[in-house]
Amino acid sequence: MELEQLRIFIAVAETRSFTKAAKRLFVSHSTTSRAVTALEEKLGIRLLDRDNRVLGLTDAGRALLPRARELVSLADSIENEFESMKNT
Repeated sequence: MELEQLRIFIAVAETRSFTKAAKRLFVSHSTTSRAVTALEEKLGIRLLDRDNRVLGLTDAGRALLPRARELVSLADSIENEFESMKNT
């Protein structure tokens, strides 16, 4: 599981759209789709219900979302902390 996959999953979950998530993150639609699919394969469970154009979270997706946010936030915090140490 990679942080970038989690970042993309969060964006897709929040926007309910691969296209909108891709625009938000400045990546391609196919990048968002591949990242979420790879995350689902790694975890061995579907995270999104893909009905026509509307995306919804599965129970697993709803369970992962707050934890993914927490992990990404912690990673960002660590990165910022060490970045500021370089500048002192």
